[in-house]
Amino acid sequence: MSDILTIEDLHVEVEGKEVIKGINLEVKKGEIHAIMGPNGSGKSSLALAILGHPKYKITKGDIKINGESIINLPTDQRVKKGLFLSMQYPISIPGITLLTLMRASITSIYGLQQDSKEIATIIKIKKDLVNALKLLGLDESFTSRYINEGFSGGEKKRTEIVQLAMLKPKFAILDETDSGLDIDGIKIVSNAILEIYKNGMGLILITHYNRILKYIRPNYVHVLIDGKIIDSGGPELADHLEEKGYNWLKKVIT
Repeated sequence: MSDILTIEDLHVEVEGKEVIKGINLEVKKGEIHAIMGPNGSGKSSLALAILGHPKYKITKGDIKINGESIINLPTDQRVKKGLFLSMQYPISIPGITLLTLMRASITSIYGLQQDSKEIATIIKIKKDLVNALKLLGLDESFTSRYINEGFSGGEKKRTEIVQLAMLKPKFAILDETDSGLDIDGIKIVSNAILEIYKNGMGLILITHYNRILKYIRPNYVHVLIDGKIIDSGGPELADHLEEKGYNWLKKVIT
C-alpha cells in the first residue's frame, strides 16, 4: 500500500489565536502538492503544526500517516514516522557540523550497527553526504562547517535539501525553499529535489511564487488564505495566480 499523509479538519491555535481553520489534505507517495498564498495566510503555521512545534496547539482534527494519528507524538517521533521539514528560516547551530548532525539524525531514525560494521556505516554516511553536497553545488568543506554559521541565504537553503537527500523521508514539506535563491540556485535546487523525489516520497511545496513550480510541476495546487484552503486545482492554477495574484481570490471569499 502506498504511503499516505492525511490532514483531517485541522484547526490550530497560536497564543489563543486560530491560524489554521479546518484544513483537509491528502498527500500520497509520489505526489507533489503546492501550497500557495500571500504573507500571513497560515502556510508556515501548517508546516510547523504538522511537525509538532509546541507553540502550535491543535484544537481540532487529526494528522495521520498511513492511518495512524501522530498528533500526540513529539517532533522527533514524527520524524521517525517519515516526516521532514525544510524550514523557511534555517537556524544556525554553533559547534555542530553538518556531518555530525547527519550521523546523529540517521542513527536516531534508522539505527546504527554497534559492531564491526559501525565504522563502515559512518564512512558511508560521509561519502553519501559529500555526494549530496555535490548534487546541490556545494563543496566537501561543508561537511565540517558548523550548521549555517556564516552561510549565505542560498547556502542555507541548499544544505536543507542536502539533509533531505540524506534522510530520505516518506513525506517532505519544503517551506519557501526558493526564497534566498538566485536564478541559478533555483535551477540547482529544483533539479536536486526532483532527483531525490525519484526515490519515492510525497512532497508539499510551500511558496508565494510560481518560479520554483516552473521546474517542479505539482500534481495539485492549493491556495491558502486566512488559514483555509479556498481553492485547489492542477498546475494551471499556479500559472493563473502568477498572472492575476491573490487579491481576486480574496474578493471571492469576502
